[in-house]
Amino acid sequence: MTKKVLLINGSPREHGNTRLALDEVAHTLEQAGIATQTIDLGKHAVQGCIACGWCGRTGRCTFNDALYSKVQTAVAGGIDGLVVGSPVYYGGPNGSLCALMDRVCYSLGRHLAYKPAASVVVCRRGGASAAFDRLNKYFTILNMPVVSSQYWNMVYGQTQGEAAKDEEGMQTMRTLGRNMAWMISRLDVAELPLPEQEQRVWTNFIR
Repeated sequence: MTKKVLLINGSPREHGNTRLALDEVAHTLEQAGIATQTIDLGKHAVQGCIACGWCGRTGRCTFNDALYSKVQTAVAGGIDGLVVGSPVYYGGPNGSLCALMDRVCYSLGRHLAYKPAASVVVCRRGGASAAFDRLNKYFTILNMPVVSSQYWNMVYGQTQGEAAKDEEGMQTMRTLGRNMAWMISRLDVAELPLPEQEQRVWTNFIR
């Protein structure tokens, strides 16, 4: 069965530098025989999580908007890896992307556990490592192995298409694609026994 990676473009510019970086990853994955699907955040208005607990009871977010529905369909349908990309705003990812990821990870986390994941950030000059760290936190709380590259997964560029001139950044994207393909081929979640799970303990630091 063909493996599949979902890529989420968290930029409001569907054909901007973030998409350019993600396309480099996707192209490399496809060369390795892995199918890809990219969902663009674009200029969609995204509702943030309201901590209502509906997803815990039903398995889906109470706000079943078109964008969330696309991600839910892809994730629940079976993916083998996830790549999330964002431009850098004030040293962090796009707020709309974080609003979507809060809901996706909280409601669909059981489908994402043990699937390799990576984040990609694009900036004009600074803040990339902070945004990169912020996105990786989604993966490390969901038992998702984080895929590394030859450098932190960042590309530089401001005007449309400028990211293509960042030769090291684009090479980092290709290395990321090859590393993810390699990890997916050796970490078949459907076939390998998963680590033993303890009963979850919840501790609130209020005394």
